[in-house]
Amino acid sequence: MSDRAEKGEFELPIGLDVVVGIIDAARAAEELEEEDLNEDTQDPGTPEDADAARAGSDLLRGLIEDLNEDEQVALVALTWIGRGDREPGEWAEVVALARERGAEGPVADYLIGMEMLGDLLSEGLAALRIIAEDVAR
Repeated sequence: MSDRAEKGEFELPIGLDVVVGIIDAARAAEELEEEDLNEDTQDPGTPEDADAARAGSDLLRGLIEDLNEDEQVALVALTWIGRGDREPGEWAEVVALARERGAEGPVADYLIGMEMLGDLLSEGLAALRIIAEDVAR
């Protein structure tokens, strides 16, 4: 592990504005899905509700799929750090593991399948001493 990684002095291969946009999209998609599920258990929702939840998920998928491989790998690494699986000082190792994971199938499917993706990404940034809420939207 390098001294730069230990101090958090390295550059993410993805723009903070992009990560924050994905955080916002993930949170919005999760909120729409939750609302749709709650309505289904209380009172069947309208097809428009399901369409809104699907549209939110499709938007998130598109944002992730539009990224290059390095950017997608960085997102996976951030989620793992945000989940507490790895430490920020292990960034190079986490990225290598995330790259291997990316060979297993579509990264968008993997990330969208995570519960609380937006929060995991936000926590990953926070572990790297970057506060997502401070990034201009």
